[in-house]
Amino acid sequence: MVDTVYVVETTLSGKLNEAEIGHWSQSMIDTKLVACVNIEKITSIYRWEDKIESISEWKVQLFTTENSKNKVISKIKSEHPYDIPKILCWAAESTKEYSHWVKGE
Repeated sequence: MVDTVYVVETTLSGKLNEAEIGHWSQSMIDTKLVACVNIEKITSIYRWEDKIESISEWKVQLFTTENSKNKVISKIKSEHPYDIPKILCWAAESTKEYSHWVKGE
């Protein structure tokens, strides 16, 4: 591994159907801020306002560059329906070829 890509992760409501989550993901691609979006259905268990919640959500991972990661985070914050959205970001080692593709997109 010789290069780096950035992964930005968030969750969206499991009440969204596949077409809606697909539309949201496509809008992220269309901005050219991300090269790829991975989505999967998960169950999240957490405490919110002194109650334990267990809900269905979509886990969304967005693959981007160092130059675009803050713009991706800002876009998520501005469009996210949650009061406090989960937004994680980390650098991931990548092959030079994959990193070059992410940077090219």
